[in-house]
Amino acid sequence: MNSHSLPFRRFILAAAGATLLPFAAQADVSLPALFSEHMVLQRDQPVPVWGWAEAGEAVSVSIGRQAKNTKADANGKWSVKLDKLSAGEPTTLTVKGKNTISVSDVLVGEVWLCSGQSNMEFVVQRANDFEKEKAAAALPKIRMFTVSSGPAAEPQDKCQGKWVVCAPETVGGFSAAGFFFGRELHAKLKVPVGLIHSSVGGTPIEAWTSMEAQKDLPELKPLFTSWEQRIASWNPTVAREQFEKQKAAWETAAAQAKTEGKPAPPEPRIATDPGATSGRPGNLFNGKIAPLIPYALRGAIWYQGESNADTVERGLAYRKQLPLLIADWRKRWAQVDFPFGWVQLPEYVARNSDGWALVQEAMLATLKVPRTGMAEALGLGDAHDIHPKAKQEVGRRLALWALAKVYGQKGPASGPLYAGSRVTGSAVTIGFTDTDGGLVAKDGAPKGFVIAGADKQWKPATAKITGDKVVVSSAEVKAPVAVRYAWGSNPEFNLFNGAGLPASPFRTDDWAIAPAAPPKP
Repeated sequence: MNSHSLPFRRFILAAAGATLLPFAAQADVSLPALFSEHMVLQRDQPVPVWGWAEAGEAVSVSIGRQAKNTKADANGKWSVKLDKLSAGEPTTLTVKGKNTISVSDVLVGEVWLCSGQSNMEFVVQRANDFEKEKAAAALPKIRMFTVSSGPAAEPQDKCQGKWVVCAPETVGGFSAAGFFFGRELHAKLKVPVGLIHSSVGGTPIEAWTSMEAQKDLPELKPLFTSWEQRIASWNPTVAREQFEKQKAAWETAAAQAKTEGKPAPPEPRIATDPGATSGRPGNLFNGKIAPLIPYALRGAIWYQGESNADTVERGLAYRKQLPLLIADWRKRWAQVDFPFGWVQLPEYVARNSDGWALVQEAMLATLKVPRTGMAEALGLGDAHDIHPKAKQEVGRRLALWALAKVYGQKGPASGPLYAGSRVTGSAVTIGFTDTDGGLVAKDGAPKGFVIAGADKQWKPATAKITGDKVVVSSAEVKAPVAVRYAWGSNPEFNLFNGAGLPASPFRTDDWAIAPAAPPKP
C-alpha cells in the first residue's frame, strides 16, 4: 500500500463505516503467500506471477530490468509471465496497482516441491545428529516455504505459509528429507535453492490427487463408494451426542484412575465430518497443492506410500495411482516433462508385508514414466519405527538422481534396477541396470533371493554375481520359473552397486498375491 494514501483512506473508512471494508480489500492489489519476503524464483524458465485486484485494475509487475503489465479480469484475478531469470544476488519484486507491494530479498535459483506424508513432514530436529546439523546450517541461500493450510473439499486459490531462510535457529523446523535434498543441490550447483514443503502425516496418495483425475479410475471405485457412503451417513448431531456420552464415561474413568493412582485413559475426541478430512480423495490436492499452481518449479520429490501399503488391494492400486498423480500434477503445471522423484519405502515390520512390497514394486514400475527417478531406501529404515531418522542419506540419494538425470552431472543416479531374467536349465540369470562400477554383495554372497518352480513354492536361493548379472538357483527347484529379491516389508538384502546404493526389491513373476488372512480374534 502507498504510504501517502494512508491518512486519506483512514478518513474515508471512518466516515463511511464498515460497509466499505470489502471494497477496500478488493481494490488493493494482493499476492498469494508464496510471493513473499525471502522467496526463491525458478531460474532459466518463464515465471508466472499472479494475484488479485479490483476488476479491470491495471497492474504492473517488475523485477530487475523486466516489467510486465496486465489488467485484473472480471473476477479480480490477474497474472503475468516474467521472462527467464538468471540466478544471482537478492533482488526485489514490485507489484503496482492502486497500491504498491515490494517483496524483498528475492533469490533466483532452483525450486522444488516436496510432498508426501509423515516421512516428508519429519523435521530436521528429529533426524540423526541434529546438533551437528544445526551448527552447520548457516545457509542463507536455502529457503523453505511450508504450506500450513489444511484440506479442502474444493480447489483453493490461496494457502497459508511463509518463506524461512535456513539458519541454525530455523533449520530444525524444516522438512528433513526436503532440506537434505536441497542442501546437496545447493552444494553441487552453487545456486540458491527454494523448497516448497506441502505434506501431511498419515495420508494416502488419493488425497493428493485431484478428484477430476481419479474419479473414473475403475480400480478406485470401491474406495470412492466407501467415502460417498461415509459422507452421506454423517450426522453432526449424532456425532455430538456420541461424544458427550464418551466424554461422561471418560470423566468417570479418569476420576477412578486418579483415585487408584493410575494414568487416565485417553480423552475422547469428537468425530469430524469425513468430507473435510485429510484422508478424503482430493482434499489435500485442493487445500495444499492447487494453491501452488502455477508457481514455477524445476520438479517435485515425493515421500509417501506407507498409508497405501496396509492391504494387498491398496498396494496393487498404487501401481495406477502414482503414475496418475504424476500425470495430474504435470498437466496442471502445464509441464509435460516435470521431473518427479520419490523415495522407495525402506524396511519396516508392516501390518501386511505383501502390501508393503507391492507399493515398493509399484514405485519401481513407475520408473517407466519419462523424467522420473527413485531413491532406493533399503538400509535406511528401522524395522520397528515407521519414521526412520537417517534422513540425510534419503536426501542425498534423491539428490543423486536429480544431479545426474535433471542437471546432467556425472555420477550414479540409482541403485541396481531389475532389467530382465533368463532361465537356463536349473538357474535363472538376472540382469541389472545402474550397476555403476559393478554389483557388490556386502558381507558375503548375495542374500535375499528366493526361487520357485511352476508349483509357486518359494525356496531360499543361492546367488552369485557374474559381472552385471546375478545367477540364482536352488537344489530344491530343478525347473525354476521365477525369482524374487528382498520381497516383503522387512527383507534380507545385501546387493549394492559400486557406488554403494542398494538394489531395488523386485520379482520376475506376475503371479496373483492373495490378500492376507484377517487376524484371529
